[in-house]
Amino acid sequence: MNQPKNTLCIWYDNDAEAAARFYAETFPDSAVQAVFRAPSDYPSGKAGDVLTVLFTVLGVPCLGLNGGPAFPQTEAFSFQVATDDQEETDRYWNAIVGNGGQESACGWCKDRWGVSWQITPRVLTDALAAGGAEAKRAFEAMMQMGKIDVAAIEAARRG
Repeated sequence: MNQPKNTLCIWYDNDAEAAARFYAETFPDSAVQAVFRAPSDYPSGKAGDVLTVLFTVLGVPCLGLNGGPAFPQTEAFSFQVATDDQEETDRYWNAIVGNGGQESACGWCKDRWGVSWQITPRVLTDALAAGGAEAKRAFEAMMQMGKIDVAAIEAARRG
């Protein structure tokens, strides 16, 4: 097996395989490559339990580690997904939140495993990159949102 030089390792309590399969079903250029079982007992599991899962999310190589409850997810790590329009934004947001996830603010949400996601329309990133009054208006509009409303960001950009 040819593993990439750099892989994100994401700690799960015990559901790395379910998470990887959900990501593979939800996002393009995503797949589960391999599931590895523990060769012997370990602190949070037994021989034969799923220990690690190799997968990709939107082309990013990841390793899901079933490490147990010792290290829960936080917003200190998130996937940021750039979307092209409201339909794509809604599709990803609704898939994550509607599958046992949780809404947050400013385009952030969590999946049911506690992993944070930023579902970020490119129009928002472009508005912030523009700087000045345009960026300020878009930023202030974003600060009032949960899921990002593309039309509202476009309106804020125009003033």
